[in-house]
Amino acid sequence: MSALSFRGFTYMFLIVFLIWSSNFEACIARRGKHWRHSSRDASAALYKKKGKSYGNGHNKNHGGGSKPKPPSHKGTPTLPKPPPHKNIPSPPYPPPSNEDNPSTPPPKPYIGGHSSSTTFNVLDFGAKGDGKTDDTKAFQAAWTEACKVEASTMVVPSDYVFFVGPISFSGPYCKPNIVFQLDGTIVAPTNPNAWGRGLLQWLEFTKLVGITIQGNGVIDGKGSVWWQDHQYDDPIDDEEKLIVPLNQTVPSPPLPIQSELGGKMPSVKPTALRFYGSFNPTVTGITIVNSPQCHLKFDNCNGVMVHNVSISSPGNSPNTDGIHLQNSKDVLIYGSTMACGDDCISIQTGCSNVYVHNVNCGPGHGISIGSLGKDNTRACVSNITVRDVIMHNTMTGVRIKTWQGGSGSVQGILFSNIQVSEVQFPIVIDQFYCDKRTCKNQTSAVSLAGINYERIRGTYTVMPVHFACSDSLPCVDVSLTSVELKPIQEQNHLYDPFCWQTYGELKTPTVPPIGCLQIGKPTNNRIQTDHDVC
Repeated sequence: MSALSFRGFTYMFLIVFLIWSSNFEACIARRGKHWRHSSRDASAALYKKKGKSYGNGHNKNHGGGSKPKPPSHKGTPTLPKPPPHKNIPSPPYPPPSNEDNPSTPPPKPYIGGHSSSTTFNVLDFGAKGDGKTDDTKAFQAAWTEACKVEASTMVVPSDYVFFVGPISFSGPYCKPNIVFQLDGTIVAPTNPNAWGRGLLQWLEFTKLVGITIQGNGVIDGKGSVWWQDHQYDDPIDDEEKLIVPLNQTVPSPPLPIQSELGGKMPSVKPTALRFYGSFNPTVTGITIVNSPQCHLKFDNCNGVMVHNVSISSPGNSPNTDGIHLQNSKDVLIYGSTMACGDDCISIQTGCSNVYVHNVNCGPGHGISIGSLGKDNTRACVSNITVRDVIMHNTMTGVRIKTWQGGSGSVQGILFSNIQVSEVQFPIVIDQFYCDKRTCKNQTSAVSLAGINYERIRGTYTVMPVHFACSDSLPCVDVSLTSVELKPIQEQNHLYDPFCWQTYGELKTPTVPPIGCLQIGKPTNNRIQTDHDVC
């Protein structure tokens, strides 16, 4: 009996255990199902968060709701949009770092290859790259396709020489952020027939947004054929009239090369590379040599960035400015080298918020604001900073030049930490600028105020300071700090500092002493009219 009772109790315990086990497994199953749902929901939320934070809208359709293109399995991967240019700070600018500009975004990546959905290689459009065949149509065809695709890349590959005639890479209907990847060499025609009666530019980029020219390539303007035909047609700088050689020798013009077919080049000389009406254009890495006239020009552009660029032409090549700015705002130029026959950088009317630093200049005519006010025009230039510049063997160092008869104003100018070596005229203000033998005397002038020079040091070969301001509207608020300039007599007569109608302050003693600067403000300073004010 007792054995039966023990056996019954054992069976009952086993049944209860089985029932309890089945309920526990069901509970575990339900809990696991809940965990799986929670995990999936969390993953989805994290994915959405990443998409919002890092995708930056890449899944949005472009161009009227068209589907995004799948990534190509060959060639260059789709390039990201470049970051917008940073706003250039207003003076006083922070001192730049020892590096060129480490805060600046690096150039957009390019991986070599043939054309793909976003990369357009000029070789795939019929370019030969032998330096003789005219590749202009191939370049135009490649651009036409690149123009249709946002953040596309037009490739000019290395190890080729492309003969290209006058061409315009134009908008305004092109997609933004196109990259012109220049790793080969582009050469200009030397046949007069290619230029007709004369053109103002050779390679032109117009009405574009976010256009970038980058690479290790070369733009060669073949300028010698132009300098040979018009070597005496170019204007004469005022300062050149003051240079009196000790032995009265005159430097010889550059040695020419013959133009094709023996014809004469047009009198209108083109700029090698010009940007017009564009936003956030960038030029970086390339070399521009021997332009017939200006090497690189920005006209009516905003958000300009130029860095790590090399510009070169002979020191006696006429009117070959390095970089020419006109009617352009928010400009940053740094980490570049310029050697040319005119101004390394020329800042013209309509320019404001321009910051130039860490630039090597020479030979050439230094860095100039102007000339301004020609033919009784109104000129407005403001908020210009030029600092950390090395100049060697230039005619002028830092210069402001205006014509008699003009109006408007130049104000808020800082030239800082300029090292000059064998510069003829390191510091110049010339309000009687005249690029001819004689000019008509006129009373109205572009007003100059708030011109600051600090830490201008080095050697000069003609005159350390030349301030020639208007009789009717003298220069005011001109300040000099830590100016140390020592003479080197090489082949020209030396002059003492010169000042005329220039008022301001010597914040520290200067070498040599600049006793001609009038301290304070003029008693008879004419009040500007509405026509003068910018």
